[in-house]
Amino acid sequence: MAVLLGLDREELGALLGPEQPPYRARQLYEALYRQGVSDPSAVTSLPVELRRRLSARHRLGWPEIERRWDSADGTRRYLLRLDDGRTVECVLMPEGARSTVCVSTQVGCPLGCRFCLTAQMGFERNLTAGEIVAQVLLLARLHRLDPGQSRLNVVLMGQGEPLLNLENVLKATRLLTDPAGFGLSPRRITLSTVGLIPMIRRLAAARIRPKLAVSLHATRQQDRLRLVPAARNHPLEELIRACRAYPLRPWERLTFEYVLLKDVNDSEADARRLVGLLGPLKAKVNLIPLNPGPGIPYSPPEPERVLAFQRIVRRALPCFLRKPRGQDIFAACGQLRRMASPEEAPLSPAPRSRPSPAAR
Repeated sequence: MAVLLGLDREELGALLGPEQPPYRARQLYEALYRQGVSDPSAVTSLPVELRRRLSARHRLGWPEIERRWDSADGTRRYLLRLDDGRTVECVLMPEGARSTVCVSTQVGCPLGCRFCLTAQMGFERNLTAGEIVAQVLLLARLHRLDPGQSRLNVVLMGQGEPLLNLENVLKATRLLTDPAGFGLSPRRITLSTVGLIPMIRRLAAARIRPKLAVSLHATRQQDRLRLVPAARNHPLEELIRACRAYPLRPWERLTFEYVLLKDVNDSEADARRLVGLLGPLKAKVNLIPLNPGPGIPYSPPEPERVLAFQRIVRRALPCFLRKPRGQDIFAACGQLRRMASPEEAPLSPAPRSRPSPAAR
């Protein structure tokens, strides 16, 4: 059975066929992406016979909630089962009137960063555009997050390297930002990459694209190579040149993410070199003290050292300290590895059935 989520209006029109008037594709599109229906039979704007035919031949493509973990700080991590039986994770981080949804773009990750639990999974496959969008729609429906009324942010920072799945990521971005559908502002979607230079250039050429965040983590090539194996083919000097050439929109800054590792990349000299690298750019820095996990051979710096690093960088650039969210359930940055045993993280099971639709 064909899957509907991930199709745009033109593709839905082709699927419905020439015998249907063009406005039927628009009605189906709005039901999928604006109303968040979970079954073709629920598209009540369509004739009954057309709904029956859609239900018989097509699936919407919503994932099944396999497990849920609840953090003491309000963060929720979801393990979702896809149509082929593979599982992937997404995270909700509520904070006051704002909510951030962290979604995955691949099942696992092929890049092998030394400080990341997801890297230990290896790589299984890319997600489709529909599977990326479905994570956002599912969490929006579960938690009644309306992009028109809520301060909702989407970060492509879950499992996987988004630029290795760029075609599907860009299509998902177009679907999520379409005012006729989900209607999220492009200012509220951020893509995080370790810095794949040719793909950064391809992203820059896209008419509708997320904001760019580059995971830097070191200020010298030899140090970065030890932490990020992909740096071998994407050297630091060339990466900074690509960032310098990146066409920013008037309201936009580049974001650089820097995971702080004790006695590895957290010295005052590292902070000064970071200023030297990024000072000429229209950029900001997010500092992330390591979120530890089993098998990771590093530890986070002492808080005083983190603050000293931030003070140096702040003299030249906006520099923010990323507040860890969901560490107790392995939902924080770099921790998504489908941890499921009581020894690995506290569990809070969720029903396997899908939630009932809620009007947004």
